[in-house]
Amino acid sequence: MSAQVERPGATTLRGNPFTLVGAEIKVGDTAPDFTLIDGSMKPVHLADTGAKTRIFSVVPSLDTPVCDAQTKRFNEEASKLEGVDIYTISMDLPFAQKRFCNSFLVDNVKMLSDHREASFGAAYGTLIKEWRILSRAIFVVGPDNIVKHVEYVGEVADFPNYEAALAAAKA
Repeated sequence: MSAQVERPGATTLRGNPFTLVGAEIKVGDTAPDFTLIDGSMKPVHLADTGAKTRIFSVVPSLDTPVCDAQTKRFNEEASKLEGVDIYTISMDLPFAQKRFCNSFLVDNVKMLSDHREASFGAAYGTLIKEWRILSRAIFVVGPDNIVKHVEYVGEVADFPNYEAALAAAKA
């Protein structure tokens, strides 16, 4: 990884501060590109996510209660949204993401792994330096690739504001 902006104390887990790698994305920014891996181990870039409104739901690990609940909630919401694609992004290996989806019948959100390059985490400022996992965050990106909504959840163990993200996606 090349030299990156570091934001010490930008996130906490149970009150303990951690450093986020990457600049903070703001509403109105052009969404940065990334290289993620899908379930068939193929690279996925921003352009591959299409020209719809997209919600990028970023979680540390699907095998934790808050990440599990966040992914299931967006899976439920995805079936009600027209013209919006929802992606769950984590450092979990694609095999673990697939197992999670099969175990819990999660089939409305698309799973992408940042495990190989951590490029999403670095580009979107969600990479927790000390653990090489992603911090909880939500990004809503319009069809024009302009960021419409950003939420960096300050305490990793807290839930995001689902309603604000969904309202931005519908707007």
